[in-house]
Amino acid sequence: MEKLQPLFCPRNLAQFPAGRPAKESGMGMASERINCPRSCSCQYLEVNCTGQQLQEFPEAIPLDTRQLILAENNVSYLPAVELSFLTDLVYLDCKKNLLGHDLDFTFIGVAKLVYLDLSFNSLTQVTFSTFSHLLSLVVLKISNNPSLVAIEKDAFANNTWLRHLDVSRTGLTFLDTSTVQDLRNLRFLGLSNNLWHCNCSFLDFVAWMTESNIHFPDADNVTCYTPESLRALKMPAVEAQLHFNCLTQLYKQDYIFLCLAGFCIFFAGTMAAWLAGICAVFYEVHISKGEEEEEEEDTVT
Repeated sequence: MEKLQPLFCPRNLAQFPAGRPAKESGMGMASERINCPRSCSCQYLEVNCTGQQLQEFPEAIPLDTRQLILAENNVSYLPAVELSFLTDLVYLDCKKNLLGHDLDFTFIGVAKLVYLDLSFNSLTQVTFSTFSHLLSLVVLKISNNPSLVAIEKDAFANNTWLRHLDVSRTGLTFLDTSTVQDLRNLRFLGLSNNLWHCNCSFLDFVAWMTESNIHFPDADNVTCYTPESLRALKMPAVEAQLHFNCLTQLYKQDYIFLCLAGFCIFFAGTMAAWLAGICAVFYEVHISKGEEEEEEEDTVT
């Protein structure tokens, strides 16, 4: 289990790491849980159902549970109602399951959650509603989800305490810079082995990577997948190439735009010259008539 910051980890939870038997504390000896879900083992404030071939979310989980470990099962759905009963839950490990359905509003009732592991599943997207209620979230692992192809721009807007985010080994091709740039407490960001499409739209993100103080693990495998000319090129090195490509080369749509702009400028200039010519003619005619009238008046007098 990953060590959490003391600020977010409850005192009793920190004393009893996941997967180890409870030991004597200053408050006395912690005993085995009496009401424990079938096929799971229970210690003080912890329910561990690792590798039990579970098809569904376990029933009868004690309401005071703070650590719930469902790793290495066949669970395909997390019921929001049952989770909402676990109001003190701070640690949830669901790695290596079959989660792939829409997770929006799934975690609405577990606002104290600090650690969430959804790696090695079949997630397809992350929207604002997926984790927006997890205001205390510090660690989020959604790596090894090959079907994950989209993370909305504001997906982590409410997760301001997020320090560890791992989206490695997914189907992502693009990540908006503001999605992670606005996470002021972020210190660890996993991006390796994704299908990054290194086009001009990705230039801002690459520039942010080189300027930030965030740790990027397995940085040698944070590389471009497309276009073919940049494949396997590492992110720090691709910035210069993208600058050159995006600032010196024009695409078909750029030529079309320039042609249209040139035509509009030419047409506007022609019209302006024509109108100026007409105004000049009218002005000359008006001046000529004025002079003729003055001459006629002088003749009469």
